[in-house]
Amino acid sequence: MGKVTEKAEKGKEIFCAIDLHQRSMLAGVAIGRGELSFRELDPEEASGVAELIGWLHGLERKTGGRVWVTYEASGCGFRLADALGDEGFEVSVLAPTRLPVSAKSRTSKTDKRDVIRLHEVLRGHVLAGNELPKVWIPPPELRDDRELVRRRLDLKDQETRVKNQIHGLLRRYGLKRPAEVKTNWTQKHLRWLDQVAGELGPGAGQLLRSLLRELSFFEAETAELDGAVRELAETDRYREQARALTQIVGVGTLSAMVFLTELGDLERFPNRRALANYTGLTPRSYESGEQDDRKGHISKQGPARVRKILNQAAWSVVRCNGQRREWYQTRKARGKSSKKLITAEMRRLAIYMWHVALDAKLGVAVGF
Repeated sequence: MGKVTEKAEKGKEIFCAIDLHQRSMLAGVAIGRGELSFRELDPEEASGVAELIGWLHGLERKTGGRVWVTYEASGCGFRLADALGDEGFEVSVLAPTRLPVSAKSRTSKTDKRDVIRLHEVLRGHVLAGNELPKVWIPPPELRDDRELVRRRLDLKDQETRVKNQIHGLLRRYGLKRPAEVKTNWTQKHLRWLDQVAGELGPGAGQLLRSLLRELSFFEAETAELDGAVRELAETDRYREQARALTQIVGVGTLSAMVFLTELGDLERFPNRRALANYTGLTPRSYESGEQDDRKGHISKQGPARVRKILNQAAWSVVRCNGQRREWYQTRKARGKSSKKLITAEMRRLAIYMWHVALDAKLGVAVGF
């Protein structure tokens, strides 16, 4: 176990930086501008987190200073942040993509160096007012809602994967659907595929039947979760916003719920620029010295799931909304690329959906 070597002085801030992994946790603690002391702890055992909390509370009692804790966002979620926040500590979970990275740290990376780097960022924020690239920590209820909505979104990807595997199998054997089967994935098409499975060799036939069973499973799961998502959309915390969003052309219940659960508290975005930045739909800027400001590709920061549903909705909008279709076709005729136009429509739609959902949440009448 490490010991904080600096003499405990009243009123000094206590800084704790943590390198967190699924099965290991290295915590570094320092008082004020003192040096870090390290402890290896077990994040999977309650005793490991309890030891960390006891260590920090002990220093808190000795110094009377505030405890600041930080670690990087990861697949471990926010359980540690919840536990430490419940103890009254100031907890920040940092975005790995926004942390400063030196050339040396890229080639020489250890848990201890990561703790030192996080500690420098945290202490620079508290003592010097430097920017702290922290992520928003959603409340537990919202995290639970996300699990359902994300699973429903992922199911469609898995269903598409299976369909592509079936198409690939048919191509390998030079098989095309007959003229009387006009549309893929209808009951008629599935009956034909079942017939094909009996005509192929034993291996290919077993593969096709297996893929068809897998497809049937995913379709059943999708239908089950569609109902669950609709029920979630009708709960008090989402009802008004979801109903308002689904009145927009191209936005269905699933798209509305992905938007609402991934963005969380809509009021945390001060303006539309902040929202566009969060969704990763603003272009990167390149400007140095005497060079003019040059815009690059969009940043693609933030939730990819939101960009996915916005892309699908944007295509629906430019097909079905007369005004937006005219906007799209006019610029397309001038030589603008479809990709750039759809990206612009995605950004406009995200901002519009934000305004609509926020007005619905605040009880403001919305016109369509």
